Amino acid sequence: MTSKDAVPLPERLGARAATLVFLAFAGAYFFSTLLRSITATLAPVLTQEFSLQARDLGLLAGGYFLGFAAVQLPLGTWLDRHGPRRVILWFLSLAVVGCLAFSAAGSFAGLLTARVLLGMGVGACLMAALTGYRRWFDPATLLRANSWMLMTGSLGMLASTLPVQWLMPLTGWRALFWLLAGLILVSMAAIAWVVPRWRATAPPAPPGLPPWPAIPEEAGYAPIWRSRYFHKMAPLAFFHYGGMVAIQTLWAGPWMVRVSGRTALESATGLFWINASMLVTFWGWGMVNPHLARRGWSAARLIAWGIPLSLAVLAFNILAGSATGWLGWALFCMTSSVMGLAQPAVGMSFRAGLAGRALSAFNLVIFAGVFVAQWGLGLLIDGFAAMGLAQVASFQAAMAVYLCCGIAAYGYFVTVKADN
Repeated sequence: MTSKDAVPLPERLGARAATLVFLAFAGAYFFSTLLRSITATLAPVLTQEFSLQARDLGLLAGGYFLGFAAVQLPLGTWLDRHGPRRVILWFLSLAVVGCLAFSAAGSFAGLLTARVLLGMGVGACLMAALTGYRRWFDPATLLRANSWMLMTGSLGMLASTLPVQWLMPLTGWRALFWLLAGLILVSMAAIAWVVPRWRATAPPAPPGLPPWPAIPEEAGYAPIWRSRYFHKMAPLAFFHYGGMVAIQTLWAGPWMVRVSGRTALESATGLFWINASMLVTFWGWGMVNPHLARRGWSAARLIAWGIPLSLAVLAFNILAGSATGWLGWALFCMTSSVMGLAQPAVGMSFRAGLAGRALSAFNLVIFAGVFVAQWGLGLLIDGFAAMGLAQVASFQAAMAVYLCCGIAAYGYFVTVKADN
């Protein structure tokens, strides 16, 4: 290695600094997931005010994920080049604009445009954090921080349910987005204050991880697309994880109202408990991940055992039909949470200088899947209804199509041989 290629010593943060950085990023991610999920709670009022059909509601919710997915590839390059601090502040500025635009929207087109802006604006919240953690935290702490970031995301989804439902009579949905814009500005100030500036070169691989391959920085996304480990994880990320997020953030709500016959308040309460269960689940993953890793339980091994259970729960929910309430969808989301382990595993399978691109490429796959599932389920529900199926049967048939996609993705996962 020449002096020009030399890299600095590992940039590990002390416990106090690491905690402050985690909290700053977690605050931004909280608002990201709150905005992601709020459509499920607002669905009844938006449907009434704008005369939305199922496909419109699916497209509106999916617009967030369309904007989110659209920025992931340039985001990865920008994160590796400019660092998490600068990039997330640029992006969150756009999120503030999106909140204000959503509040002022007077048509479905205005709502959809604002949702796309919101998705783009919060598109860096998790990836910026994980890119920084990849450099600043040791591997065990990184796995725990990832799970607890997802736990914070579940807290944001929790806040999008009953708290939003309670605020609606006091503020209305439009004023609520002005409040969210102000809170995002506060989170931006915290990030600007505590997150370290980025060093242009990456540290060497930490102990316990394989050495980084000699791939030049200008290689772009080529080494990510060539990775067999990435190929192994991608279909499950698209179909299973993306579909789970689509159900958690949208379709569990309409299922409870239109299939199970619950009121809007009962649906919001069910969504609250779904997200509360996910919060506890990700907290638990954060506690046990370091111990499982030391005992040889890799992400791929845990996914291989966990996904069949998740698919079985989904099949049971579909067959139960109107008897499936929040508990059935909570169990599906909890058993699907094992896919959350794939993100840090993919990030750690590449050297630190490629972490931003690897994480963003994987996130693109996930959120492209969310968009397809959210809109696709709406299209399928309307399509099956047009074919003469009853409302309950239309929802069941649409979910059965999703189940088949998940089974096919798992079949591909178990046939591809690749080690992390």
